[in-house]
Amino acid sequence: MGFKLDQVVPWGRSYEEYVSMFGLSAADLKKRILGCGDGPAGFNAELTRGGGHVVSVDPVYQFSADAIKRRIEETSATVLDQTRKNQTEFVWRAIKNVEELGRVRMAAMERFLEDYPRGRRQGRYVLGDLPALAFADDAFELALCSHFLFLYSEHFDADFHFRSIVELCRVAGEARIFPLLELGARKSRHVDPVVSALEVDGYECRIETVDYEFQKGGDQMLSVKRRR
Repeated sequence: MGFKLDQVVPWGRSYEEYVSMFGLSAADLKKRILGCGDGPAGFNAELTRGGGHVVSVDPVYQFSADAIKRRIEETSATVLDQTRKNQTEFVWRAIKNVEELGRVRMAAMERFLEDYPRGRRQGRYVLGDLPALAFADDAFELALCSHFLFLYSEHFDADFHFRSIVELCRVAGEARIFPLLELGARKSRHVDPVVSALEVDGYECRIETVDYEFQKGGDQMLSVKRRR
């Protein structure tokens, strides 16, 4: 996969955040879901416990639970310190302050770490990354991508984003991407050209405002559907 764990900053979001970020309805949560770039999020563990069907894919799943836990312990204080220094970039509504953020995210990652060994044996945590996924066509009904596509627009060009979204739509009928911001809390430079290219190729694209905003201005997701 070409990267080392000491280059990764694991930071997992909670089940409740996933539901809000992606506007997931009760019907959505009954679908076969792929979480792409989930890292140490708590979504897979919680949805599975509730009877849902979800597979997470991420390059970090080449490492053991102990190794991921050590890396979380090495980096979490720095993440929270950087957030504290840049508090004005965030909306402190659902999460009230940096201390609560730490509790929410650490609880989500602890839930992941508890579930990870069993989930990896069950095939719910799969090593892989975009823009090529080792799943059959229509293996899922809904693909979710949190805080990877668009966020790292400076590192990945528009063609990478286009190919990645096409791949998500190959393995699932619909892909949802959140947020549409790049680092620095600016709208991603790739959103408009990638959406235009997808629409030219026959994909149905819709930008939706969701009931979640932590980064200021980060309250929109992109839904892309493959036309049958």
